[in-house]
Amino acid sequence: MKRFLFITLLLSVVWSLSAQDKVLAIRNNLLQEGNNSVLVVSHRADWRNAPENSLQAIKNCIEMGVDMVEIDLKKTKDGHLVLMHDKNIDRTTTGKGKPADYTLEELRKFRLRSGAGHRTAHVIPTFEEVMQLCKGKIMVNVDKGYDYFDEAYAILEKSGTAQQCIMKASLPYERVKAEHGDILRKMIFMPVIALDKEGAEDIIDGYMAHMKPVAYELVFSKDTPEIQRLIQKVRASGAKIFINSLWPELCGGHDDDRAVEQQQPDESWGWIIGQGAKLIQTDRPALLIEYLRKKGLHN
Repeated sequence: MKRFLFITLLLSVVWSLSAQDKVLAIRNNLLQEGNNSVLVVSHRADWRNAPENSLQAIKNCIEMGVDMVEIDLKKTKDGHLVLMHDKNIDRTTTGKGKPADYTLEELRKFRLRSGAGHRTAHVIPTFEEVMQLCKGKIMVNVDKGYDYFDEAYAILEKSGTAQQCIMKASLPYERVKAEHGDILRKMIFMPVIALDKEGAEDIIDGYMAHMKPVAYELVFSKDTPEIQRLIQKVRASGAKIFINSLWPELCGGHDDDRAVEQQQPDESWGWIIGQGAKLIQTDRPALLIEYLRKKGLHN
């Protein structure tokens, strides 16, 4: 019996170290220079096959070899951070109203809906539950969560997952520094730049001068010479590039549906890779991974 317990404990330790190695490898891939592989970011996790922002959707991503899941945060009446994209829970759950209208216990009485709008057995997860699930297995990109920056970071510290999470915002450096400067040096922060908007280059210059971010998320509705210039400016700074292929307005028309439904992956994902993108956020994670592996660009 003692030998059995020892072996069980040893296997548990080995598995834990192996899981930590996995997320460390993803993080190192992001931070390293000269690594040409592309990291796949799954939008609201695997929402086509499980409710968006659910534990099951995240588990699916881990199993298929996704590098990073994108999630969204809201706060309950009693101060818990939970996963929710919309301001209201109407679309994605069997309830109605805002997350802030309910305590966590009350929210747990509702059930998440599938992508087709049907009731499932899944409940709204907390941010802490998600980070415990993801610990050592997959990186996490918090999209709608800047309003809870300090509270989210406290959970990351508590769960020991600060090094595998990316926080982001569409704000100038000066504001982010003033509001959360003490945290910026402790984790990866990624500015989101809408390249189509006036003043985009000024925001880029502000970050380049004061912070030198690991990566920038670049959003653009058109593929123009000016957009190309700004993308290459960011690329030349040494920062990694994060591009969304979710729908045409985010990537100049080089989107997931063009890759899959129009069967033009080279004109969509291939074009994005050609811009120097290190991270591609997609609603088609399994198909993007397959495409990248055929190109020798994903492990």
